[in-house]
Amino acid sequence: MLEKIDLTRELPKQEYKALMPRLQRRLYDLEKACWDAKMPSVIVFEGWDAAGKGTSINILTSRLDPRGFKLYPIQAPRTFETHLPWLWRFWQKLPNYGEMAIFDRSWYGRVLVERLEGLTPLQDWRKGYRDIADFERTLADDGYVLIKFWLHISKEEQKRRFKTLEKDPLKSWHVQPEDWEHHRKYDEYVLAVEEMLERTDTEWGPWTIVEATDRRWARVKIFQTIIQRLEEALNERGFDLPEMELVPEPMPEEEEEADSEYLDAELSAEAETQAGEE
Repeated sequence: MLEKIDLTRELPKQEYKALMPRLQRRLYDLEKACWDAKMPSVIVFEGWDAAGKGTSINILTSRLDPRGFKLYPIQAPRTFETHLPWLWRFWQKLPNYGEMAIFDRSWYGRVLVERLEGLTPLQDWRKGYRDIADFERTLADDGYVLIKFWLHISKEEQKRRFKTLEKDPLKSWHVQPEDWEHHRKYDEYVLAVEEMLERTDTEWGPWTIVEATDRRWARVKIFQTIIQRLEEALNERGFDLPEMELVPEPMPEEEEEADSEYLDAELSAEAETQAGEE
């Protein structure tokens, strides 16, 4: 499955700069429309270490109304949470009707990291597939819109990004021994990821695989997917879509500068998540 993904896809900078203001404005308008329609949504980001999850989320939320969404960087369960049903902590983070919840990693850790690193018994992570299916189906039946992304990069690209950080003495701490251990198990993770995608790709919770070698391509695809799914859901519920913005404002210079430094920010986000897991 993953070997068929074209990781050479890219988007020219000028085209990206022209598209992003329109996409950001459109998503902002849809956020307001979902609020008015009381339609909740859950956006899940999964993917390889250093694939760009953190910075993609940063760009995604930079123009949204902060009152309409919540962001959850998921870490390892706390001690008391291990004595409760494993999905309990995710139930607690579901958005109110009309709001949006964005998960930087999610319940899929049960069938990925916990599985590959031996953190969960065999029978438990296998049962996790059924638990996840029931969980997501319940959300969909209650009117939630589920949007799930897997950000995909090659083993070679991941290695290149790790080494880029290691060369900088001020940033080398971002790459820990556990990152290299996961990298060495890349092929094992591929098998687990493909099984996860196959078994949890449903009509109500489909996966979108994002070719993440080129950051501009990845971000535009993420925006377009979310916009399409929200528009379809509003139409299905009989709500009018907001009018399209004809003349979007230009991308601010500070966003262009931040865009060129995406790798540092992404690894910082990854490091924060991993520090919590430790």
